[in-house]
Amino acid sequence: MTLPKTLAVIDAGLAAKQQVGVQLYVALNGETVADLGVGLAAVGRPMTPASMMTWLSTSKIATSILFARIWQEGLVDLDDPVAAHIPEFGVRGKDAVTIRHLWTHTCAMLHVEEKLFPVRYRQTHAENIALICASGLDRGRTPGRDAGYQTSTVTLLLAEIIARKRGRDFRELARDELFLPLGMTDSWLGMPPEALTRYADRLGKTFDTSGPEPMADGSFAPDEPHQLAHTMPGGNGRGPMRELARVVELLRRGGELDGVRILSPQTVAAMTARHRCGLPDVSFENEKLDWGLGLALDSRVHFGGGTHLYGYGPHASPRSFGHSGFRTTLAFCDPDAGLVVACSWNGMVADDRIHSARQNALCGAIFEDLGLA
Repeated sequence: MTLPKTLAVIDAGLAAKQQVGVQLYVALNGETVADLGVGLAAVGRPMTPASMMTWLSTSKIATSILFARIWQEGLVDLDDPVAAHIPEFGVRGKDAVTIRHLWTHTCAMLHVEEKLFPVRYRQTHAENIALICASGLDRGRTPGRDAGYQTSTVTLLLAEIIARKRGRDFRELARDELFLPLGMTDSWLGMPPEALTRYADRLGKTFDTSGPEPMADGSFAPDEPHQLAHTMPGGNGRGPMRELARVVELLRRGGELDGVRILSPQTVAAMTARHRCGLPDVSFENEKLDWGLGLALDSRVHFGGGTHLYGYGPHASPRSFGHSGFRTTLAFCDPDAGLVVACSWNGMVADDRIHSARQNALCGAIFEDLGLA
């Protein structure tokens, strides 16, 4: 099946120098429609379907699935205080913060992101957790009532709880409990030295496309070896889009894929339900963006049916869910259409609205090419 409108959107972005390359995977009712690479994955290296692209915040889908496993096992409860599982967290007013607040980005700790951002890849995971635990709440904001998307804090805490419950390093758990069982052999959330060496010729690069010409240096995507090796469960996932799509396909199929059950259908239904609805998100210009448990939901109901920041296009059903990576990456499912999409644009553009226009246009074109609009 050809996707003429989709390819035209990709070509327009390349011509406008918004990206240097694109890797796209599309499946309809479990059948692959597209698995392609266009342009360059890095300087002098063509983009192919096997290129290892950064996931950025789409990494949070995998982390949320792993956390959902310990939830369905009864090891945690949504309304448990975080301090019940990380005792040192319960200081400076944070004793009221629950797991539900974390997972829906309503934990009122945005100022912690400002402290974490410049040091999160320069200090150890234990030091990142200590920084978070020693911090207080945002002044004038209330957990559960105020929404603000958290780049790193939420998933660092979720991963820490997972690791403590399992008694193992989170990076190993991601491979052994999720990626390898699903056949995602080239996917990682923290790459060991041998993997960095083995994949050296396949690792993609994120270009800074905020100016008139793409620059190989300047984006803050985790492309450096020390960043790829770190424990950063909300941002340093790495692998081909066709593999990232498998975690979304897993959710579309109710928690089982190719005979491997990771989650129960009830857990998937809970993850993809609306747990946060109509709250303005201060991280996204106070737009009203709805959330499931670790998943961003189609929110066009708040925009008169129009598209919105990091949306899934003009034709997605209200049940659509997934996640985006900062100005570069998308993984989502429309269960009503049977559609799964994963895309990496390797150009980090100047602002959210430029990228959101690119993302919404691509999604709209895919629906139209497949006769789903």
